[in-house]
Amino acid sequence: MNYKMIGKYISRILFIEAVLMVPALLISLVNKNSKAVVAFIATIGIILALVLVLHLSTKDAKRMMYAREGFVCVGFSWIFMSLLGCMPFVISGEIPKFIDAFFETVSGFTTTGASILSNVEGLSKGMLYWRSFTHWIGGMGVLVFLLALASSKEGDGFTMHLLRAESPGPDVGKLVPHIKETAKILYLIYILLTILDYIFLLIGNMPAFDAICTAFGTAGTGGFGIKNDSIAGYSPYIQNVCTIFMLLFGVNFSCYYLLLLKQFKSVFKDEELRMYVIMVGASICAIAWNIKDMYTTISESFRHASFQVASVVTTTGFATTDFDLWPSFSKAILLCLMLVGACAGSTGGGLKCGRALLLIKSLRKNIHQAIRPNKVQVITNNGRVVNQKVLQNTQAYLAAYVMIIVGSFVVISLDGQSMMTNLSAVIACFNNIGPGFEAVGATCNYAAYSIFSKLILIIDMLAGRLEIFPILVLFTRSTWKHR
Repeated sequence: MNYKMIGKYISRILFIEAVLMVPALLISLVNKNSKAVVAFIATIGIILALVLVLHLSTKDAKRMMYAREGFVCVGFSWIFMSLLGCMPFVISGEIPKFIDAFFETVSGFTTTGASILSNVEGLSKGMLYWRSFTHWIGGMGVLVFLLALASSKEGDGFTMHLLRAESPGPDVGKLVPHIKETAKILYLIYILLTILDYIFLLIGNMPAFDAICTAFGTAGTGGFGIKNDSIAGYSPYIQNVCTIFMLLFGVNFSCYYLLLLKQFKSVFKDEELRMYVIMVGASICAIAWNIKDMYTTISESFRHASFQVASVVTTTGFATTDFDLWPSFSKAILLCLMLVGACAGSTGGGLKCGRALLLIKSLRKNIHQAIRPNKVQVITNNGRVVNQKVLQNTQAYLAAYVMIIVGSFVVISLDGQSMMTNLSAVIACFNNIGPGFEAVGATCNYAAYSIFSKLILIIDMLAGRLEIFPILVLFTRSTWKHR
């Protein structure tokens, strides 16, 4: 294990985190909130001191990184970022309990949006900004940002392990020949879409501070609102803008790159994108029909259905209405969307449409082979044969996905909450959605859970955001064996 190289990368990531805290510090200074100012200055000082120690102790690190180091580096980076990222909340006293602050920060970085706060508007502006900004940082991933800035001395083989460990989807590839350029393209698309979202929100007369925080939550598909009623208090125009951009951020970013290259046919023929569009369209129509008697007009029913489908399928977690009051049919559809999630290569969470498509094709292949065992059959995706290793990884992911959900559900049931509350809490945290049903619904929070259950849900959030394996690797004995 190349501990020094891992330490070197973690020091760089923590330095970026310290720099990214500066805007929140400036907002606190402008608003003359002395406690928040002290909290951010103290946290930045602690982070920089740790960065200096790591930098000095890893100067002679050998430039060797394999898959094992890549997974460990990614896993530890997200844990340390969250541990230090929650310090402003604790030091300022705005979230005094460390576990609660840690839960809130992990939820932010993993773009989950699950909260322990009952009064969001009680936070200062600097803290609200930092809370929402964690979504934007975690949406694309700070390691992808680091790779965009990486030195050319660190070859593609070295950095690919990091990209594979952090990027969502069954198969991670390069848009262009070099990893650094791929990371740059991904971040440029991410920034441009965020700016567009912000502009459209401003056009709807949304206050500038509200617009930037909402844009961060939408772009990262995180869902931390800065109002107690999430997005419900804003105009239908703003709600529709959020709906559109949530769906846009749920699309594989490689599709946007192909659009820039004017390869429109490739985008329209993308099987995962077609599945995503059909699934979203069918869900909106079904729910709008099912809830038509709950709202005054069909257009209002359609608006709420569209928003909640977009929010759930992209695992954002915003809300315009209490969907826990909807009929069972509508809630069943939302629960299914929670499990599937958005496209691979997007900022959304969940199993991903790409994996679901591969699993469906794999099942169909196995059925056909049972009927005709001597016939050679292959699985294709967008006209290309899918590598057997990708199929094996997808099946392994599904097995881990089911076991973690079942295990977490059983463990947190010790707290005595209802079965639906516990199941939806685990699914919502593991798939990085945020709100679930009943006691963790759109108008509720996770504060009632015990410290132990919160720790389980924190692990679920990290595992879900990092595609399970970087977190499982940390608990595997062979990872730490000397070779």
